[in-house]
Amino acid sequence: MKRQNQSSVVEFILLGFSNFPELQEQLFGIFLVIYLVTLIGNATIIVVISLDQSLHVPMYLFLQNLSVVEVSFSGVIMPEMLVVLSTEKATISSAGCFAQMYFILLFGGTECFLLGAMAYDRYVAICHPLSYPLIMNKMVFTKLVMFSWISGVMVATVQTTWVFSFHYCGPNKINHLFCETPPVLELACADTFLFEIYAFTGTILIVVVPFLLILLSYIRILFAILKMPSTTGRQKAFSTCASHLISVTFFYGTANMTYLQPKSSYSPETKKLMSLAYTLLTPLLNPLIYSLRNNEMKRALMKLWQRKVVSHIV
Repeated sequence: MKRQNQSSVVEFILLGFSNFPELQEQLFGIFLVIYLVTLIGNATIIVVISLDQSLHVPMYLFLQNLSVVEVSFSGVIMPEMLVVLSTEKATISSAGCFAQMYFILLFGGTECFLLGAMAYDRYVAICHPLSYPLIMNKMVFTKLVMFSWISGVMVATVQTTWVFSFHYCGPNKINHLFCETPPVLELACADTFLFEIYAFTGTILIVVVPFLLILLSYIRILFAILKMPSTTGRQKAFSTCASHLISVTFFYGTANMTYLQPKSSYSPETKKLMSLAYTLLTPLLNPLIYSLRNNEMKRALMKLWQRKVVSHIV
């Protein structure tokens, strides 16, 4: 069967929440505030850990890498999303769409593996405290971080190149807020069955497996916490683990629902909300969960603030 239109699409139109024009201004304001808070929160973590030598240990260096990922993740998505919400017709070139999808997958994939490495670090610290310096030494930490970043690059390179190897002959309207794989794939003028098998398998390896390993790590951690003699210590540890698990479940759960079936039967609006859950809220919540509840981070932040105040007075 001949295609009605053999020309290739050179730009895409991002529809965003165009079905709800009365909400555009309010959403723009809300998303802008979330973006600024995300940038400030994660940038603060990066700076504090960089300047405080006592925080140059695996736990906090993992956190610093996570904050770099979150700032980058938000920087790739949020500016374009704000443009979509502030204009009647937001367009993005094919090359721009490729670049945005590539970096979304790079930082998203890196975060999947990085969260797994952080859970392993906490498992070793709590369940094997005496062996921790030997198990989680500088070499092991460096390898885990490098593995996370390299895996993110590989995922992004394979998936984005494959998605844009398909022919796009029209329509060119992406019913989404940014160039994410599932809504772009719906516009392909080709059979995407093999890619969908790859997406299913890849999501299991990149999202489901790390998530299960994190759950296993936290189950072992909880058993170790139950053996603690101090009631206060148990309550504090339970609180910390619960907040970490909520954040991790939120991120992996929504990412899993989005990527496990690229052409799923969810409505476009449901897909947008699921994408917002892990691209908008996770980068916002992680600094609050991993830092403000941590006494060492709060102490380092106060020390930095006092040093700044003293320097201004002098």
